[in-house]
Amino acid sequence: MKIGIIGGGFTGLSAAYELSKLGHAVKVYEKNPQLGGLASGYKQKDWSWPLEYSYHHFFANDSIGLKLAKEIDQKVIIKRPKTSVLINGKMYQLDSISSFLKLPLLNPFEKIRMGLTLGFLKLNIFWKPLDKYKAEEVLPKLMGKKGFQLIWHPLFVAKFGQFVNEVSLAWFWARIKKRTSSLVYPEKGYLSFAENLKKAIEKNGGKVYLNAEVKQIKSGDVLEIKKENKESEEKFDKVIVTVPSSIFETICSDLPKLYKEKIESLKSLGATNLILRLKDRFLEDGTYWLNVCEQDSPLMAVVEHTNFMDSKNYNNEHLVYIGHYVPINHRFFSEKKEDLLKEFDPYLKKLNKDYKKNLIDYDFFRVPFAQPIMTVEYSKKILPFKTPYANIFLANMDQIFPWDRGVNYAIELGQKIAAYLNKN
Repeated sequence: MKIGIIGGGFTGLSAAYELSKLGHAVKVYEKNPQLGGLASGYKQKDWSWPLEYSYHHFFANDSIGLKLAKEIDQKVIIKRPKTSVLINGKMYQLDSISSFLKLPLLNPFEKIRMGLTLGFLKLNIFWKPLDKYKAEEVLPKLMGKKGFQLIWHPLFVAKFGQFVNEVSLAWFWARIKKRTSSLVYPEKGYLSFAENLKKAIEKNGGKVYLNAEVKQIKSGDVLEIKKENKESEEKFDKVIVTVPSSIFETICSDLPKLYKEKIESLKSLGATNLILRLKDRFLEDGTYWLNVCEQDSPLMAVVEHTNFMDSKNYNNEHLVYIGHYVPINHRFFSEKKEDLLKEFDPYLKKLNKDYKKNLIDYDFFRVPFAQPIMTVEYSKKILPFKTPYANIFLANMDQIFPWDRGVNYAIELGQKIAAYLNKN
C-alpha cells in the first residue's frame, strides 16, 4: 500500500518504520524543520548534544521504546537521578521507600496509610474499575487527608489547574504503576533518536519530509501539501493522522458534526518551559526533578537536566527547566521570557539565592497541545483509529489512556496503528 503519515513525532515515525519494514510505500510529512514532535529540541552553538524543548526521559520499564532503540542501534544511558519535593520551603528527597520512611512531615501511621495506598496501586493490574472515580475525591480517603493535601493535591492543582476535580483515578494509577527509580535517556537526546529512526525508515525505502505541512485532506485520501513554499497534491491508499485531534479537525474540515463534537469534548493543556543556562548547579544537592508542593508558588516543576545528563555535553553549562502545564489562552503563552523570569525570580532565589550570578542566558518555549485531560470514564471517550473516512486513520496521544503522554507510548501507538493498517 501507499501510505501517507501526517506528523513526524514518535508515533508517526514508529508507524512509518513498522510499515516500511513490511514493504509498504510510506511517506511522512512534518511541518517543522525538525522531527520528534513533543520530544523535539534545539542546540546552542557550543553544545555537543541538543536539548528537548520540554523535559523528557524513559522509565526503566519502558520496554517498547527501549526495544526500538536497541533495534535501530540508538544507544541509551541508564542512571538513577535524585527526585525531591519542596514543601513549606524545604526540600526532601522522595524517590524510594527508604526516603519516604525518613520524611519527617508524616507520622508513622500516616506513612503506613499512604504507603499501603501507593503499594496497592503499584501492584494492581486492573485499571478499568478505577476509571469511574475522581482522583481528588478517592485518594484523600485512601491515603489520608493530611498526606494527600501535603504532597499530592498541590501537584494536581499545579498540573491540571481548573480541571483538577475532573481527573480520573486511572490516570493516577498509571503514574504510580510506571514509575521507576532508574531513568533512561537516549545518547545525544531524543532528536538524535528521531533522526536515527528517520534513517531506518529511509533504509527500508520510506520517505520523510521536513518543512512539509499538510494543509488539507481532500476526498478522504488526497493530501494537499505545502512543502518548501510549493503546494502540491498526493493521493494515498491510506492516511495516518498523528497530529492533535483539534488540528485534524481543521485540516479535514468536512468531518461529520457528531465526530467533531467528540473531538471538541476532549480537553488538553499546553506546556511552557523556561530553560535557564547556568555556569554552575542550580539545585546544589544534585536533585534532578523537584516537584513543588506549594500552592502559593508560581513554580510547578524544576528539572535540572544536567543533574541527570553530564553538563560536558552542553559545553559545561547547567540546564534547568522551569515547566508548567497551562491552557493555551493562559498569559504564559503571550508573555515575554524576561517578564516570566522576573515573576519566578523570588521563588527561584529561595532555591538558590545566587543563581543569577551564574546565569549565562535563558530560553523560552511554548507547546499548545502537550497534556490530555484524562477525565473520569475517559476510556469511553477515546476515539478509535478508524475515522468517518474509509482511508483516514487517527493515532495521537489522546488515545494512549490510561498511560500518560510519553515517548514510550507514542512509539507503542505507532506500532499499533501500523499493525492495524497492515491487517485491515
